Amino acid sequence: MEHILGKLFNPESVAIVGATPKEGKIGRAILENFIKRFHGRIYPVNPGYDEIFGLKCYKSVTDLPETPDLLVVAIPAPSVPAVIREAAIKGIRIAIVISGGFRETGTPEGEKLEKELEEISKTYGIRILGPNCIGIYDNWSGVDTYFLPKMKRPPRGFVGFISQSGAFSSALMDWMAYHNIGVSRAISYGNKIDIDDIDLLEYLGEDEKTKVILMYIEDLKPGRGKLFIEVAKRVVQKKPVIIYKAGKTSRGSLAAASHTAAMAGEYSIYKAAFKQAGIIEVDSFDEMMDVVRIFLHQPLMKGNRVYIVTDAGGVGVMLTDALTSVGLEVPQTPSDLKYILRKELPPHCIIENPIDLTGDADDERYMRVLDILIEKPYVDAIVVVALPQIPGIKGSFIDHIIKLKNEYKKPIVALTIGSEVSLEVAEKLEKGEVTVFESPERLAKALKALYTYSIIKTRGDHHEKP
Repeated sequence: MEHILGKLFNPESVAIVGATPKEGKIGRAILENFIKRFHGRIYPVNPGYDEIFGLKCYKSVTDLPETPDLLVVAIPAPSVPAVIREAAIKGIRIAIVISGGFRETGTPEGEKLEKELEEISKTYGIRILGPNCIGIYDNWSGVDTYFLPKMKRPPRGFVGFISQSGAFSSALMDWMAYHNIGVSRAISYGNKIDIDDIDLLEYLGEDEKTKVILMYIEDLKPGRGKLFIEVAKRVVQKKPVIIYKAGKTSRGSLAAASHTAAMAGEYSIYKAAFKQAGIIEVDSFDEMMDVVRIFLHQPLMKGNRVYIVTDAGGVGVMLTDALTSVGLEVPQTPSDLKYILRKELPPHCIIENPIDLTGDADDERYMRVLDILIEKPYVDAIVVVALPQIPGIKGSFIDHIIKLKNEYKKPIVALTIGSEVSLEVAEKLEKGEVTVFESPERLAKALKALYTYSIIKTRGDHHEKP
């Protein structure tokens, strides 16, 4: 059975109220997006035109030749309730209200308009995303109400993103496009008078095009906390959910309230709820994107024991500190492994974990050690420090790392620091789905998130088995 929100993401026809040929208008940008990307039927609605960009334009929703699957509304706030009522009577079941000018304005008029919209939604059963939102960017169906023509669109991929903030959502899309991280569907839901984060989380949880869910939230609707935990618990058994909670400080809560009329609430309650639900909470933008990348490309960890292979002793020590301080284990090399490594490596190499191949290392030395480590059942993850500035490194070890990661389904991540030559190594590894980091601390936090989710997932798998 199709999910109730299916038509929001996969409509066969769409009507755009406020479509216009006027330069710089939101209605024009949205219509152009649909013409460019959407393969279904498009109906512009605007009483001022008979035709826009070669498409027949309708005076009102009532005049449409069919009941479209989806309605997009981008007109001044005072006219929105009447249009939504008309649409509901026409039989339209779902709408995206882009228009701002509601409760977020902090005015009695805005509040009144929002209440009216809420009433119409409840009375007629028309589902509403918004108001005061950017709406939906769907990389698979071509639904795209992100009215920012300068925003680069990310490639098709498997990250689903839910955001209370439209501007942050579009900035993130732009950033992900630049870093070539694929997106399945992105949703900015604004004031959430009806469809909220829980509905969207549930939808993306069932969505086969989404493998990792990322959420930016400022608040949850009053009385929805328990349901949020229930839904999230179900979803994290299928795929990881990463959350960035804005408005953690009392000053941040105040900013959230004037942004999307969010009552950000007591942060400690949210923190406990995320933990209970099995959601991975991140504290910064960097951490958010690092964790997304590691979940996209790495298999789960069987334990928390990490082995480091490096050509720079100092970086190995920094990594040991970083990994240990987040609660991962950097075990001492057991005697059986020491014996094998001592036979394979020159006497000046350090065989204690971190295993230091030193500054005269070459590709072959890396490959020999990685071949040995990957086989060991007590090695849960490998960190390769690949500082390519040393003369012996020519780069053939890169393909070898990719090959081992794919063959053994064991997490292998890399750290590389430097300019062009390092970026070149990083790019090749990333193409082969080996996650690369520039700092030991960021690597450690991302690997810890992978380990945390591995435990959550394993526990759930045990519960589900009879």
